[in-house]
Amino acid sequence: MNNRGDSSRTGTAPSEWVPGGGRLEWVDVARGVGIIAVVVGHVWTRGPLRDAVYSFHMPLFFLLSGLLSRPQAPGAFAVRQLGSQMRPYAAFLTLLILADQIVEPLKGHRPISDQWPQDLLPVLLGGSWLRGPYTIFWFVPCLMVGRILFNMLLTRWPDPLDRRWMLVMLLLLPFAYITGRITDISVLGSLSVPMAIALLWIGCAWQKVGWRRWFWWPLAALSLAGLSGLLPTLNMKAGDYGMPLLSIGSAIATSLLLFRFSVRMGPVGGWLAAIGRASLVIMYLHVAVIHYLAPMMGKSWLMTLALALPMAAYHLMKCSSVTRRIFL
Repeated sequence: MNNRGDSSRTGTAPSEWVPGGGRLEWVDVARGVGIIAVVVGHVWTRGPLRDAVYSFHMPLFFLLSGLLSRPQAPGAFAVRQLGSQMRPYAAFLTLLILADQIVEPLKGHRPISDQWPQDLLPVLLGGSWLRGPYTIFWFVPCLMVGRILFNMLLTRWPDPLDRRWMLVMLLLLPFAYITGRITDISVLGSLSVPMAIALLWIGCAWQKVGWRRWFWWPLAALSLAGLSGLLPTLNMKAGDYGMPLLSIGSAIATSLLLFRFSVRMGPVGGWLAAIGRASLVIMYLHVAVIHYLAPMMGKSWLMTLALALPMAAYHLMKCSSVTRRIFL
């Protein structure tokens, strides 16, 4: 979600996807659509709407990051990623843990982490050990590690259509499915890294392919199979990728179509792009809003506040150089 520092200005996407030049506005629109889908999936936790967004919402962000990738010096890239991604990760996690120590006692409940220093270990392990208001915290370290490893391979084979990439995928995809079947234990989201690398590669390769009119029909058919519930949904955090190849293929199809539509959103794209620019903060904070307010209001209000309150926090954080440096 937060690839701004090293990729969103590279111009690696097809030229027709750069409206007006400069910043890739469609990227923020796509992020906006994606983060709204993430929030919807956490508000409506069962039923066809939940299944529809779970058919594509997390792969979208990995594909988008891959589409904007270019080879960079591996050491410097890894250092930048660790600094720019793990700093806000640690800051938001600390903020929410402190908030939980206040909010839960006010509700007459025990905090999620109430035995210190014993609870420090699951906090440090992250991934599958973080639940409740922290459940989304698997994503950033997974994306970060996936990008670091993918960049190492990309510097070696800069053409994503190189045949050697196919050999890598023939090894990586079975490994992703097998490990996802035998365990759901995931330190810092590492269980999902193999599939993350595959999605990053598909996104990167897509920028080389170029659009063809006939793509609409197979992509639309595959996308509808996932959105309609005909195919099993995904749970990337738990390493559950649904029906082998088909479910993840549906997620890819839906995401690629959304990227295409993101260029042509018109006036609607403006507010979606605004949401997309705040997607990192929304991602970190929306589950906490849902977790604490769900018993008190209906789902429509919950959805509104799960977007509006993190958006407000994002704009407040932008006002200070200190909070920008720490959280953004």
